[in-house]
Amino acid sequence: MQKDKATIPRINNVVLNILGIGLITGTLDGLAALIWNYKIKPAIIFKFIASAAFGKAAFKGGAEMVVAGVVFHYLIAILFTSAFYLLYPFFKKGLKNAYLIAVLYGFTAWIVMNLGVIPITQKAFPVVKLSVIITGIAVLIVCLGLPVALIADRHLKQGKFKILSKK
Repeated sequence: MQKDKATIPRINNVVLNILGIGLITGTLDGLAALIWNYKIKPAIIFKFIASAAFGKAAFKGGAEMVVAGVVFHYLIAILFTSAFYLLYPFFKKGLKNAYLIAVLYGFTAWIVMNLGVIPITQKAFPVVKLSVIITGIAVLIVCLGLPVALIADRHLKQGKFKILSKK
């Protein structure tokens, strides 16, 4: 019985770790999008994200659509963070190098978003220019892959993943 009480705070810590890292990755990625697209008003960028759920009506909306876009952006960042964070011990066993894992995470996130999510939600494939692809992948490596891999690597070394492994 005592063992169960001890695991509840550890599971909560994993959830809090994921949420915290998700906020970091979402903020980094959001800032990168705003900086890279500096000629576009920030509201348009977040309305585009909201348009995945609300269609063209998102662009006619006001602040509520911007907020919806920001919320969706962070939800997506937290989902990717969750998957990558929880899978980190598996990748670490095979690949050994946190930086290589970060590169693979960034590349994988780009593939999923640009060849899966965006075409499905926007009913079209994004414009494919090599420079845009390379920039997009680099942004996701730096803003998603590196933070998740480096923090997860530190947590793995500190034994914070033991609660997730079978005993």
